[in-house]
Amino acid sequence: MNFYITYFIIAIGLFGFSALFALFGVYAERKVSAFIQDRLGPTETGKYGSLQTFADILKMLQKELITPAAADKILFILAPGIIFVAVYLGFAALPWGPGLVPANLNLGLYYIFAIISIETLGILMAGWGSNNKYSILGAMRSAAQIISYEIPAGFAIISVVMIAQTLNLQTISAQQGILSTEVVKFSGFWDVTHIGGFFAWNVFRAPHLLIVFVIYFIASLAESNRAPFDIPEAESELVAGFHTEYTGLRFALVFLAEYSMMFLVSMVAVILFLGAWNTPLPNIGPVHLANWTTNAVWGIVWVTIKTLTLVGIQMWIRWTLPRFRVDQLMTLCWKVLTPLAFACMLISGIWRLWLM
Repeated sequence: MNFYITYFIIAIGLFGFSALFALFGVYAERKVSAFIQDRLGPTETGKYGSLQTFADILKMLQKELITPAAADKILFILAPGIIFVAVYLGFAALPWGPGLVPANLNLGLYYIFAIISIETLGILMAGWGSNNKYSILGAMRSAAQIISYEIPAGFAIISVVMIAQTLNLQTISAQQGILSTEVVKFSGFWDVTHIGGFFAWNVFRAPHLLIVFVIYFIASLAESNRAPFDIPEAESELVAGFHTEYTGLRFALVFLAEYSMMFLVSMVAVILFLGAWNTPLPNIGPVHLANWTTNAVWGIVWVTIKTLTLVGIQMWIRWTLPRFRVDQLMTLCWKVLTPLAFACMLISGIWRLWLM
């Protein structure tokens, strides 16, 4: 019984975190976009407009749930829940610190990318079920985009897995810090076991993984339907894309899924490439900064700071770059990112066999 209670509390905690992050993310994005566009953003509701997002959510919860007369009602109603749940379940395998992981799965990385792939099904259900030309165009674009960019993202992940020799995200995290006895084995050129810090991160231990990180980050933008890959939601063309017909709580679930996906893919990038919950501070001589800033509490702090930094970069990119055309999007995926990611995967194999 205690087992079920514990997991119920963890599930509620992760849902609460997703909701709070979405509130923070929407407010932050409004302020970031205002700063980039030289305007103020929300100012009236709360101090510096800090309560504007809460007011929007309260308004959204009170709105009528409208189902179009010509819609496929079953698909239309189920789609927002499937989109959100697919992303929400991905949080189960993410490690937040030493020993702090909701589900320490040996196939944790595989599980995450298998479960979030279901989001594509929910988006197709939303577009088709709406019986709206804008929605179905947005859904088809999204499916083509996500399926295409899963290829370079998959090659990028395999490049890390070949070096780490595990799909367990907690193990991958431990290999990038002073807690690991395996770092010497995986470091290639120098002993960083006692130095720790950013020297032990994957992007520094195997320099080609810096290119892999860039490939993964670009692919994650497409996976999240973020600019410049936001053609499934192109407001100037498709009104709102696959969620054009949604109102109230159903629209809120789609919005919540988008911001949760931003955090999820950013945290996976942090775990695979940027040291996960390990400190960026190295041990230098008698000053053991890595030792002093490595524990469960510091782990939560570091992984949160790193992840929010990547989320901030996603927002910055959205308000800086123009939207790609469909042909440009596919050209970048199949002619640039996929061959480059495949080459990096081969380098990982050579690195593993010859240097480790």
